[in-house]
Amino acid sequence: MSLRIVPPSGSPRILAVAQLVNSLGDGAYYVCSALYFSRVVGLSAAQIGLGLTIAWAIGSVGGVPLGHLADRRGPRSTAVLLALATAASVAAFLFVRSFVPFLLAACCYATAQCGLAAARQALLAGLVAKEERTEALAYLQSTLNAGLAVGAAAGGVALHFGTRDAYLSVLAMDAAAFALCALVLLRLPTVRPAAAPTAGDGPGLAVLRDRPYALVAFLNMVMLLRMPLISLAIPLWIVERTSAPGGSVSMLLVLNTGAVMLFQVRTAAAVTDLPSATRTVRRGGAVMLASCAVFALSAAAGAPAWVAVTVLLAGAVLQVVGEMMQSAGAWQISFDLAPAGQQGQYQGFFGTGVSVARMLGPLLLTTLIVSWGVPGWLLLGALFLAAGLAMGPAVRWAEKSDARFVCAG
Repeated sequence: MSLRIVPPSGSPRILAVAQLVNSLGDGAYYVCSALYFSRVVGLSAAQIGLGLTIAWAIGSVGGVPLGHLADRRGPRSTAVLLALATAASVAAFLFVRSFVPFLLAACCYATAQCGLAAARQALLAGLVAKEERTEALAYLQSTLNAGLAVGAAAGGVALHFGTRDAYLSVLAMDAAAFALCALVLLRLPTVRPAAAPTAGDGPGLAVLRDRPYALVAFLNMVMLLRMPLISLAIPLWIVERTSAPGGSVSMLLVLNTGAVMLFQVRTAAAVTDLPSATRTVRRGGAVMLASCAVFALSAAAGAPAWVAVTVLLAGAVLQVVGEMMQSAGAWQISFDLAPAGQQGQYQGFFGTGVSVARMLGPLLLTTLIVSWGVPGWLLLGALFLAAGLAMGPAVRWAEKSDARFVCAG
């Protein structure tokens, strides 16, 4: 069974190169940013947390109008400008020395990132045939994980030295990566902007009145609460509730990253239309419930360390399988339910789930898992299962709703 990692030539490969470039910088940034803001800028943990929460809240709101801008002005030019805006925002972090400038730069960074994600989705929709979009996104996700892994290793070198210059070099690397990403995106063909709506077409931001699509996006947001699991909740769970050594955290992270890099494309191959997408999301919810139950078992009283590690590995395997299934199904659903010519604003709205998961996920998951323990794991798994089961009826409602297409214009 062959593993497909490199996307086909043409626009998908160029998009993957752009994804790889900026994910290299982001991987290093994610590893070092918190310590940079704390040790170099001098912010407290509370200030960092508050600033990033506010920034991602604003960014999630900005994704829809910036996606709409991509629809109306052209997704390639909008994506290039937003990549440059992200580069400038990261560069601004090099000069902040107090909370207010940090907050302003963080808001610009989060808004540009959310808008860039929407514009790139609209760009992909305009360049890749409908039946090939989910596969293309799977390649991009694999590329993203590969870049993050390599970038995180570079960030680890900076952490080893721990000097001000080392941290500054990581931020400069991330800023340069987004600038280079903009240059790569310029190699793509131009996608013609959508026609401006007429007076009878309804509101410009039609997605804000599309209730079926909003329900679908909400259910996807619930399933995206898995995002802080591997990076935050499970490490805390391992240290505070299990007998497993702390080093097992990195082992689970490597497993998750490597599995997505190697198997996301193959997982997405099963998704070809809305019925297969909803079926895959439903199965993903069930697998994620199973993973939560297995993770809960890792805290069994008196279990030796090797047993705890084995159980954690089994839970991580189930978790990443469910993650890949949920991602593949959600991609197909988000594109197929978005009206032609409005992919930017619809993808911007759908993508708010990522920002909300980043904002609310850490607090929710630490409360459920670290504070509540086994009951919290089971409740979280039940949420995943319920969202997966509800996705099918929600998608069918969106398909049958004439009001949605009238509203969308």
